[in-house]
Amino acid sequence: MNFWEFLVDRWNRLLVEALLHVSAVVQCALLAALIGVAIGVAVYRSPLGSAAATALTSAILTIPSFALLGLLIPVLGLGVKPTVVALVLYGLLPVVRNTIVGLGGVDHAVRDAARGIGMSRFGVLTRVELRLAWPAILTGTRVATQMLMGIAAIAAYARGPGLGVEIFAGLTRAGSANATNQAIAGTLGIVVLALVLDGIFALIGRYTVSRGIRGQ
Repeated sequence: MNFWEFLVDRWNRLLVEALLHVSAVVQCALLAALIGVAIGVAVYRSPLGSAAATALTSAILTIPSFALLGLLIPVLGLGVKPTVVALVLYGLLPVVRNTIVGLGGVDHAVRDAARGIGMSRFGVLTRVELRLAWPAILTGTRVATQMLMGIAAIAAYARGPGLGVEIFAGLTRAGSANATNQAIAGTLGIVVLALVLDGIFALIGRYTVSRGIRGQ
């Protein structure tokens, strides 16, 4: 059968795999964002701490996906667990780096003014600094999500959920009937999901970042 016939025939299965794929990516990206922001908040005032956090998360990103999953499988087994851990680790760098940059870029005069009206250090962080750093944090989360969308396909190696199952099945059965259709369907599905999520992040940025900050 041709590609369009294949899509019609496998539509329900592809739809389920697409939903599992985007669900895994979004949940792992949110978890990476929470952890990454916490790390950024903890170290942004220290040049040494900022450099160490950035270097460590950068080092994680240099580990090949297959290698990291291969290290996690003996410890966590196959399935969802190694997939989640790997995706969260890979998603940390953009969030950590952008949180540090965003918080570090807040004008000292703004901090001093907030302190001057009686805000505590925690109040300055939560009500002033994090709000001003939000565009950078959102951008970091957006980049992390796009990265994880592609990396999540490798999770099929660990029997993780998502469209990577179709890609791996197609590559494994290369030369047989519908093998190419499977690989193309999985790949195009990931591209479409990535574009949809990117559009959603653009809308979030439009409605959560004030015009004054966007215009800076």
